[in-house]
Amino acid sequence: MLDPLNLMDKFSVEKAEKMQRALSRMVIMHDCLPSKIRYIAGVDVSYSNEKSYGAAVVLDYATMRVIEEKTAVKKAPLSYIPTFLAFRELPAAISAVQKLEVKPDVFMIDGHGRAHPRRLGLASHFGLIVDAPTIGVAKNLLCGKIKDVKNEWRPIVDGDEVIGAAVFSGRSKRPIYVSVGHKISLESAIKIVLYCAKYRIPEPIRFAHVAAENAKRKNRIPKGLL
Repeated sequence: MLDPLNLMDKFSVEKAEKMQRALSRMVIMHDCLPSKIRYIAGVDVSYSNEKSYGAAVVLDYATMRVIEEKTAVKKAPLSYIPTFLAFRELPAAISAVQKLEVKPDVFMIDGHGRAHPRRLGLASHFGLIVDAPTIGVAKNLLCGKIKDVKNEWRPIVDGDEVIGAAVFSGRSKRPIYVSVGHKISLESAIKIVLYCAKYRIPEPIRFAHVAAENAKRKNRIPKGLL
C-alpha cells in the first residue's frame, strides 16, 4: 500500500486521494529521534525532458558538512498535479536514498508534510515508505491560513488544526513552510529547520537541490563530449 508505483500505470485521482487519506492516519506526529542527531539528509527532485533527477545529500548535523551524495534518474511517471506531488517525485527520490551508505537520523524533504489538504504531502508519504523521521519544507503555502503571531515562526491553521508553521529562516523576510513529515513533532521540526538555515532554504535541501540540478545538467551533455 505504501508503494507510490501502485498507481503509476493507471493513475487515478480518486484512488490517489483514497490512498492519501488512508496513509495519513499512519503518520506519527511525535518525536522518534535519537538522543543526538548525527546525520541529516536533504532530498530534492529536478526535471528535464520527461525525466526526473532525484538527489539525496547527507550532512553532518553539527557542522553542516556534506558527508555523502547520491542521485538517481527516472522517467517522470506523470505530469505535475497539485496535491499529488508525491506520485511524481517519489520514484526518483527513493531511488537516490536507497543508494546511500550512511543512514540519516532525519530527512528534510523539499515539499509539504501534514500541511496538505489530505494531511499527506510528499514528506509524509516519503517518511512512511522509508520509515524514518522526516520534515516537510516548502517554498509556497498549499493550504491553511497563517496566524499573525509575532515570533520567528507563525502557525499554519486549517480549521481547528495546526498543520504547520511559516518559519522565517536565515535573514530572509519571506517564510518557508514547515510541517511534520513522519515520526517528528512540529516543535522539533521547526527547531531543526532553524538550526540548518544559513539562508532562507535550509542547508540539507539547498545541497540536495544543487545535486539534482547538477545531475540534470550532466545528463544533458552529449556522451561524445564527456
